[in-house]
Amino acid sequence: MMQNHCAVPSCTSGRSDSQPLFRFPYDPERSKKWVEKCQRQDLLDKSPDQLYRYYRLCGKHFETSAVDSEAQSTVLKDDAIPTIFDAPSQSQNGQGKRSKETTKDDDKDSKGRKKIKKSPAETAKKDDQTLPEEEEYKVYLKSLFEVLVLLGEQSIPPTGPGDGKQDGSSNFQALLEYRMNCGDDAFKKRYDVNKECCSSAQLNQLIEVCEKCIHSKLVEEVQQNGFFSLLTDDLVKISGEWYVPVFLRYVDQSNCQQERFFGFLSFEGDGDALAEKLLSEITDKWGLNMEQCRGQAHSCSGTHFSKIKTFTAKLMERYPMAVPTLRSTRTLNLSLANGMALSGVQLVMSTFKRIESFFSQSPLLQLELEHAIMIFYPDKEEKAKELKEICGSSWTTRNDAFEVAVEILEALLLCVDSVHDNEDMRWSDQVTHSALEISKALADFEFVMALVVLKNALTLTQAFGKNVQGEATDAHFAAVSLKAVLHSLKEVSDNIDVYHEFWNDEAVTLATAMEIPVKVPRSFLRKHQSESGAIRPESHYKEHLSVPVVEHVIKEMNDLFCEDHLKALRCLSLVPALIEQNKSTKPEEENVQVFKNDIPNAGTLSAELHCWWVKWSKKGKGETFPSNLHETLQLADVKFFPNMLAVLRLIGILPTLALEDSCDVAYKRFQMYMENTPDKFKSKSLALLNMNYDVGFDLDSMVEVYIKTYSDRENVS
Repeated sequence: MMQNHCAVPSCTSGRSDSQPLFRFPYDPERSKKWVEKCQRQDLLDKSPDQLYRYYRLCGKHFETSAVDSEAQSTVLKDDAIPTIFDAPSQSQNGQGKRSKETTKDDDKDSKGRKKIKKSPAETAKKDDQTLPEEEEYKVYLKSLFEVLVLLGEQSIPPTGPGDGKQDGSSNFQALLEYRMNCGDDAFKKRYDVNKECCSSAQLNQLIEVCEKCIHSKLVEEVQQNGFFSLLTDDLVKISGEWYVPVFLRYVDQSNCQQERFFGFLSFEGDGDALAEKLLSEITDKWGLNMEQCRGQAHSCSGTHFSKIKTFTAKLMERYPMAVPTLRSTRTLNLSLANGMALSGVQLVMSTFKRIESFFSQSPLLQLELEHAIMIFYPDKEEKAKELKEICGSSWTTRNDAFEVAVEILEALLLCVDSVHDNEDMRWSDQVTHSALEISKALADFEFVMALVVLKNALTLTQAFGKNVQGEATDAHFAAVSLKAVLHSLKEVSDNIDVYHEFWNDEAVTLATAMEIPVKVPRSFLRKHQSESGAIRPESHYKEHLSVPVVEHVIKEMNDLFCEDHLKALRCLSLVPALIEQNKSTKPEEENVQVFKNDIPNAGTLSAELHCWWVKWSKKGKGETFPSNLHETLQLADVKFFPNMLAVLRLIGILPTLALEDSCDVAYKRFQMYMENTPDKFKSKSLALLNMNYDVGFDLDSMVEVYIKTYSDRENVS
């Protein structure tokens, strides 16, 4: 542990006056001279590395000429040597004797004060010297946390597969031994006594304290910035258990939108009990004040959709201001489809994931698909070129993914069949097996029918979804156009018989071209054997696919875009470029009123809004106004409009709005961790460390929390 006081015996720096502290030099020759000058016998056997890391001399012991006057802060020159010392500290006895015993001369000089002479322990305290045993223990703990944080940053499992499973080749233990062999006395002494630097039980305690400190730091960061939104992502399996990843979005002190990964919550259980458990973890264990939550957004597949819906409802019931919204990391159409617990739809979504994974393996596979597209569009060069460009990116996550899939479906089937046949032996067994799995899914009529229904039903929400996650102008337009979208969906629902007939014809035509038999799903027939003879594919898919898909889309659009959410989105009209663009329109005070309880002074809102509107209504020649929320929040004069600033910050935490690239690091780190870490090495504790490596770890605080939590050192030594 770094000394926070001067290493010179009896130096009063820090008590009677404040002096800068300087590290011992790393250069062995200069380091040796410093030790000789300050007369510390106990430092003679320390290595230059140990002296550099743990010991300091204060500015009292250096001539003014030894300080670099050109540096911005107090820095010593490269050849500086300490030369100024009080007479007592030149005693050849060194610090060891001076701090623990009084010389005979001192006894003579202080005869009249013998009664108040300090004990050795008190003398050590007076000289700011922590007891050696306590000091060593803190140095040892700090080194343990240092190694653990390093492993977390690099995403290296500290133990073996999963959480807390110790194995013989522990990375943590190996790093400790390496440091011990490099001369770390704290570890060496520990090893000599216990034959190990850190037990498995203590490692778990260290990880627990690490998590606790990170959560504490994150909560402090979020709470000091006011309001936030709660976001979750698709469930993940770690060590055989389901967990839901949790993120928070807020606007920081510099008025930048931020997202942080907050950890994993166990998703085992059902209904209200599960919802209560999740809320309890968030508030009691993590310490978040949910009264400050102003939005929630969840990404979830159909199999877990009802559980997430129960949690959303419970959160709204307890905290009505936590408005459900869309999450910007998932396009609207993909979110709507993911939430449908229908076998055909889930078949489409799972096949999309397989396709994405399959073609990302090799550029050669991508070329194979492009070749197949050219075969099916020989006379449409522009169309083929467009589709090839689309398929070169992550097209399965686009708003128009279902539309693209229908257009390339025949080429896709030809491509995977060709890879599976493997006539020229170019592909590995794993690749050909994956191609066969995709081929089976594509050649299933249930897949074709579901894909066609999704394409047609979600065409109505496609433009809206793209706009709502686009620029401020587009998002504002989307907020005022929802009524028209819902009207179109209702028209389809009211006339579903007619629409389904068109959709069915399209699917049958496509299936026939691909030589796929038109039939009812085998899984359905197994469950309804008695009536299987009477079931016609067209009526089956109407009842079990077209009708529920349209109903789900209407319900979800109403849930995700409630009136308060729309009003908040309409407040994007406060962005200066939109004001200048719509200067003939009056300020939309009714929308801003949605935030009336969360702004500094609701009484002056109307007047302030008017002044803000006037300020941006007229543009000077050659002047450009901020065109998005991020630029508006960075305006220097926004601070003169406290209510406007508060409203803009509240819009900034809406999960619907896409983040600036520089602010979206948390989700990218999460994706990288989940994609690049093998399942057997995934650890929820390590993930928290890995995704928050820039949170600013205070190792000293971790040591203090550890000592406070596990004060009985006998149990952890």
